Amino acid sequence: MSAAVLCTPACVTRSASRVSQAELARRYAELSYAIGIGVARGGRLAEPGALRARARAILGALGVGIEEAPQRLTVHGSRTGTLIVANHISWLDVVSLLAVEPVTVLAKREVGQWPVIGALARRAGTQFIDREGLRQLPRSVADLTATLRAGRSVLVFPQATTWCSVPGGRFRRATFQAAADAGAPVRPVTIRYYQHGARSTTAAFLGDETFGASLHRVARARGLTVRVTAHTALHGRDRRQLAAEAQRAVAAHETPAHI
Repeated sequence: MSAAVLCTPACVTRSASRVSQAELARRYAELSYAIGIGVARGGRLAEPGALRARARAILGALGVGIEEAPQRLTVHGSRTGTLIVANHISWLDVVSLLAVEPVTVLAKREVGQWPVIGALARRAGTQFIDREGLRQLPRSVADLTATLRAGRSVLVFPQATTWCSVPGGRFRRATFQAAADAGAPVRPVTIRYYQHGARSTTAAFLGDETFGASLHRVARARGLTVRVTAHTALHGRDRRQLAAEAQRAVAAHETPAHI
C-alpha cells in the first residue's frame, strides 16, 4: 500500500450534482424530525431495533442510499462480541454501519460534546475514549476487553481520524489488544462513498471543517450512496498482526483519492 498523503478539506470533491433549495429544505425538515424522535426515545434509543431504525431514517432524510454487506458485521456463533474495525472517512460512517447492524460504538470524547449528535450518541450507548490521554489508555483497553467478553460487539475506527480515501492512516493497535485479550474475532469493514456511481469524497469530514459545513454538503448532494463491505473475520493473539491484517483487508485493491 502506498504511503498515505495527509487529507485536508481541499481533498473534498464538489458534489457532482445538487438538489434544489426546496428539496434541501425538505431534507433538513425530515432530518430534524428523525433526530427529534431519537432524542425523545432517551435510553431506549440503544435498543437494536430502535437504533437501526433511527440510523436508516437519518440516511433517508439526507437522501443517502446504502449498499449493505451481504453478511452480518458480527461473527455468528462467537462466544464473545466482535471487534468491528472500519476505515474512517466521515461522521456518516457511524450512521451507515448502525443502519446495517446496531452495535456499541467507540468514539473520541469530543463527539459526546457535539450539538445534537452528542446527545444522540450518548443515548445510543456510545463509549467514549480520550485518544490523547495515554494514561487512560490501559483502562480504556480493559473496558473494551470486558465489553467484548460480555458478548457485546463494538465498532471502532483504528485510524483515529478521518481520511478522504480508504488507504488512509495506519491502524492503531490498542483496540486490537482488547480483541486479543478477549479472544474475540475481528471483522474488517470497508466504507466507500459514491455519487451517481462514481467514487466521491463529498461525504468526507476533514481537517478543521465544521460539522455544519460537512452536513450541508451531504444534504445538498444528489445521488450519494454508501457501500459497506464486510471482509472475512480475523482471529489471533498478536495485536500487531491483527492490525496489519485488518488494514490490508480494508484497503485491498484501493488507491488514494490523490497522489
